[in-house]
Amino acid sequence: MLYYLFTYLHEAFNLTGAGVFQYISFRAAMAVIVSLLISMIFGKRIIRILAQKQVGESVRDLGLEGQAEKAGTPTMGGIIILSSILIPTLLFAKLDNIYVVLMIITTLWMGLIGFLDDYIKVFKKDKKGLAGKFKVLGQISLGLIVGSILYFHPDVVVREQVSIVNQENQVVLVQEDVKSTKTTIPFVKNNELDYSELLSWLGEKAQDWAWLIFIPMVIFIVTAVSNGANLTDGIDGLATGTSAIIGLVLAIFAYVSGNIIFADYLNIMYIPNSGELVIFIGAFVGACVGFLWYNSYPAQVFMGDTGSLAIGGIIAVFALAIRKELLIPIVCGIFLIENLSVVLQVSYFKYTKKKYGEGKRIFLMSPLHHHYQKAGLHESKIVTRFWIVGIMLAILSFVTLKLR
Repeated sequence: MLYYLFTYLHEAFNLTGAGVFQYISFRAAMAVIVSLLISMIFGKRIIRILAQKQVGESVRDLGLEGQAEKAGTPTMGGIIILSSILIPTLLFAKLDNIYVVLMIITTLWMGLIGFLDDYIKVFKKDKKGLAGKFKVLGQISLGLIVGSILYFHPDVVVREQVSIVNQENQVVLVQEDVKSTKTTIPFVKNNELDYSELLSWLGEKAQDWAWLIFIPMVIFIVTAVSNGANLTDGIDGLATGTSAIIGLVLAIFAYVSGNIIFADYLNIMYIPNSGELVIFIGAFVGACVGFLWYNSYPAQVFMGDTGSLAIGGIIAVFALAIRKELLIPIVCGIFLIENLSVVLQVSYFKYTKKKYGEGKRIFLMSPLHHHYQKAGLHESKIVTRFWIVGIMLAILSFVTLKLR
């Protein structure tokens, strides 16, 4: 909104300083600052309201040290994160940009699913919360919407060199914005994969039917990453800090992918209009860091599913929008190992129970952070070490820009 106001003031009255709102870097910086202020200043008031409404966490007895003390800590703090993301985005981003609209839809959609789950747990006193099938249905529905927009919307394009025949019947290469289902493959020299190539046996019709591969891939990624973030949110500050690190990585990738000079220099895919995503992800990073002010050990508030499902959905859709979804196993490595630890634990337990009549476990407890808690490590040490691993994975992700 402020973007349009100051653009008007600049064009109509040549107001001194108003033109600075044309720069993505300035608006992104303002989004970070405003997001931090909202989460830190108004966050305290929201926590107080949640405490007054007795919106407290119901903690299961898992036999973990310090677990009992967490009972009654205000939850649904994801409201702070969502507010801190949406308000700066509405203030500083171009709201007619399809990528920004897509991220706002994702934030509200996943936030609503998480809110319903928390509401049922807290106010209906049902510890199971929203039935798993409805969560998955919500994630699949979002994936279907996101996949359809990214595939069919005319503004979702990439700039490529295409061959044309000029008036002198000469074949020349020109830059042109084209619809494409290409994405980036990390650590590969010719590092672009076109989903339509998986249907090459269809011949010339492969591009027309690429949505049969692309949309299910989007659904899988959205579901997997949102669940990964949800599982990671188990101890104070773990999901919040990890998400801030991931957000910073995605911000840099969005900036270089949306800047034609940097994209050309780094020889990466240039995605027109995607630069506006830097404002959104700036607000996202600011929201996570600001929330960490209250969520770090000992936590004064928990984000609940309102925050964790939204965070996972945002990261997944953002990576898809800038065509870096195949980088998710690296940049979201913490989410991945948390997810895998649960899958391996459950699968191995069922397998051994069926084969030997008694279920056995790989880990002391899953997700993985609980394994280390059970082993006797303090949760603040676990969180710090997971952050360090997250930073290492972030650096490895940056390396993919040049190492192919």
